[in-house]
This record gives sequence, structure tokens and C-alpha cells, in this order.
Amino acid sequence: MPEPKSAFDATYPCDFYEPAELFEPDQMYTIPEIGRLLQGLEPDAEVDPDTEAVLVDWAVPWVMVHAADMVIAEPLSEDGPGYYGLADHTAPDDSEATNVDESA
Repeated sequence: MPEPKSAFDATYPCDFYEPAELFEPDQMYTIPEIGRLLQGLEPDAEVDPDTEAVLVDWAVPWVMVHAADMVIAEPLSEDGPGYYGLADHTAPDDSEATNVDESA
């Protein structure tokens, strides 16, 4: 049931991470690990099953929205999860860190 905004003490911007802010460029992550990262947790943080279900519910649409900036890998085992990581074109480039003005 909808609630009026006045029923809440505060509201917050609905900001989400970009993949380059969330992932290490050389790592691949499962959906549950991505859910933890989106909540500011370590990928291997212990969470109860109900919390993990909510984190997965948040992670799946986030992955779909950011699919163009990500890569996917087949599971490491036949019954294992898929893995997602940062696409090469999205990873920070070392040359950007040393921005030299060539017109000088």
C-alpha cells in the first residue's frame, strides 16, 4: 500500500554505483557478491538467507541496466553460478591518470 512522504522522517537520493566504482578490474563476481557490494559490504560477508534474497533482488536489475559496461563468464563448474566483471572499455585507464597537456 502506498504511503505519503510525510509518513517518513527522511528521504534520500536513489544513487547507485557505476560498475567501475564497484568492481576491481581484474575480478569477476557472482550476483550475490554484487548484491553485497551494492550495500557496501565485502563480497564474502556473511548475511542471513532473507537478507541475501533481498540483495539478489537488487543486484539482478542493476546488472541488467549496466550490462553494456560488464562482461559475463561461464560458471567454473557445471552447477556453479555465472560471474560478472568490468568490461575492458570501462576499466580505468592508467593514461587517464597522467593527463599531460600536449599544447604547452
